[in-house]
Amino acid sequence: MSRSTLIVSLLMISACTHQPVPAQDPAKAWVELFTRTGKLVMAEQLDGVRLSDGRYFQLAPGGHDLMVRFDYDVTQPLLPMGQPIERICYITLRYQSFQAGQRYRLEARSLGLSTLAMLYDPQGVKVATARDVNCLF
Repeated sequence: MSRSTLIVSLLMISACTHQPVPAQDPAKAWVELFTRTGKLVMAEQLDGVRLSDGRYFQLAPGGHDLMVRFDYDVTQPLLPMGQPIERICYITLRYQSFQAGQRYRLEARSLGLSTLAMLYDPQGVKVATARDVNCLF
């Protein structure tokens, strides 16, 4: 393979991995993911079905179970030089009243070994709190 063919191939592969987020469907609700205290919040499952794009949830109006993966570091005083350990948590949240065309925000937080997530409606009002948190560590 020539050098130019290799470069073009690599550029095409990298372009495919950086797909833009699709436009919001006005017939569905949109859930964006956010954290201030972690490294990663990613959509994992919608109503028990694994998602192919973990950057957001886009769902029909009504009630749904959302599962996110939340990664963050915890510093342990007993480890040499207080090195952080990565903690991976799977958080499930249920909300009954998603509305079409509305944008919601799911925020995951950590405080030491405590992990929680809240769902906020478009006005910034908390409408749901995580009901199930399972962490690996």
